[in-house]
Amino acid sequence: MPGPAKAGVLIYAKNLGTLSRFYEELLGLRVLASDNEHVVAENNDIQLVLHAMPAHLAAEVIIASPPEPREEQAIKPFFTVACLDVAAQRAQQFGGFVFGPAWAGPGFAVRNACDPEGNIIQLRQSAA
Repeated sequence: MPGPAKAGVLIYAKNLGTLSRFYEELLGLRVLASDNEHVVAENNDIQLVLHAMPAHLAAEVIIASPPEPREEQAIKPFFTVACLDVAAQRAQQFGGFVFGPAWAGPGFAVRNACDPEGNIIQLRQSAA
């Protein structure tokens, strides 16, 4: 993606390094920039900005192991992956997991996943 992204997702992180590694490995993202408070990464489809929570807020966030899905979140981003089975293995390897049944949409299959901090995302595999 040359130049500034036109769209993307920003996720607040308690553990910036762990969350960055999860999404880099799961989605094949390349890091464009990083510092102690931010990681900006992208692939051909999306730009993802991870932003470290302020310390006083991060102290109040409890992350279970394995993480508990944050069912109350108001937004669930979706990401396309080459293979749902491979994505499930990668998610598990890097601190998250895939859960629930797979279902078919128009031209794709879908599974829900949870990142290492409990954020729920949707993974899609093209049916082609």
